Parts: sequence; C-alpha cells; structure tokens
Amino acid sequence: MIFGKLLPRNDDFFAMFNQHADHIVVAAHAFSKLVANYADLELRQKYHREVDHAEGSADRVTHEVNKAIHKTFITPIDREQIHSLINTMDDVADLIQDSAETMALYDVHHMTDEISRLTDLGVKCCERVRDAVGLLGKIADHSTADAALKTCDEIDKLESDADRVMRTAMSKLFREEPDVRELIKLKAIYELLETITDRCEDVANLIEGIILENS
Repeated sequence: MIFGKLLPRNDDFFAMFNQHADHIVVAAHAFSKLVANYADLELRQKYHREVDHAEGSADRVTHEVNKAIHKTFITPIDREQIHSLINTMDDVADLIQDSAETMALYDVHHMTDEISRLTDLGVKCCERVRDAVGLLGKIADHSTADAALKTCDEIDKLESDADRVMRTAMSKLFREEPDVRELIKLKAIYELLETITDRCEDVANLIEGIILENS
C-alpha cells in the first residue's frame, strides 16, 4: 500500500491548467456582458450568476491540482511552480468575481467608459493567459516555447495599457465626480479591474519562468 502511493501517477496537470484557464475566460466574458448590459437588472443578475458559476468551477480545479501535487510522485514541472501557477490563476478568477460582487454590494448606478475599457483589457489578458497556458505542455518544442513567451509579452503590454487607463480614470474621477460616495465606489471598482490585469501579468511571469527552466 505504501509503495503504491509512491509510484508515479497519471494526473495530467497541463490538462487541469487548461480547464482552469477556460473557466477564467468564461468568467471574464460573463463579466464583460454584465458590464455591457448593466442597465438591465435581469441580465445583470444572469451574468453575475455566470461569473459565480465559472469562479466556482475554477476553484474546484484549483483544489484538484493542489490535491494531485501531494499524490503524484513525479510531476511534469517543479511542485512549487505548479502550486504558484494554479493559485495565481485562481486569483484572477477570484478578482473577476470580486468585481461583480463589489458592483452589486456598492449599488453602482451606471457603468463608465473607463470601466468598459478596463473590462475589455481584462478580457484580452485572460484570453492570452488561456493561450499561454495551453502551450505549456509542449514547451519542449523550441517554436512552441517561443510562441508562449510571445504571448506572455502580449499580456505584459495589455497590463501596461490597463495601467494607463487606470491613471487617466483616476485623474478624471477626482476632477469631475462631485458625489463623494460615487467616487469611492468607482475608485474601488477601477482598482479591482486593474488588479485583474496585474494578476494576469503575474501568471505570465510564472509561465516565463517555467519555460526558461524547463524548455
């Protein structure tokens, strides 16, 4: 029994990474639809539920990966890399859900152009994360590793774009918003949305490290 537990297992970490990345993209798209249809309460609630469902699915994958780490004798990449990657990816899903939840709790009355722009950049970052994660299982191939690194560079650029939108949004908010309560609400939402792209960049940095150490 003890010897059996030490034998290599067939847990496919790369497949689980891909599943999680798919859930992140589903959550991002649902959140984008929530923002686009915010004036319609019924649709807003519908897309909020979709965000919650996708985040819950991502959580379950994260749990399975962390459980598999302890049960697998030989892992395809370093255990700490697996742990860091899946949990940082899960942070992205959590932040998307937090953004939807904050809008509901704060009773924000309308969306701004800045929210829409940050949301769009967040969706693009999540899609690039999915693309980069999808290449991890094949990084022994030089061209695939290069493609993954290029995708990580795209995430970095999107995060920089989000930083610029964030700075402009904050400047405009403090200059033009007369309602202090609305200012506080929007500031919190802007920060959450920008943090989504920050965390996607963290995922990209982890992927770059994995590629450099394993390709």
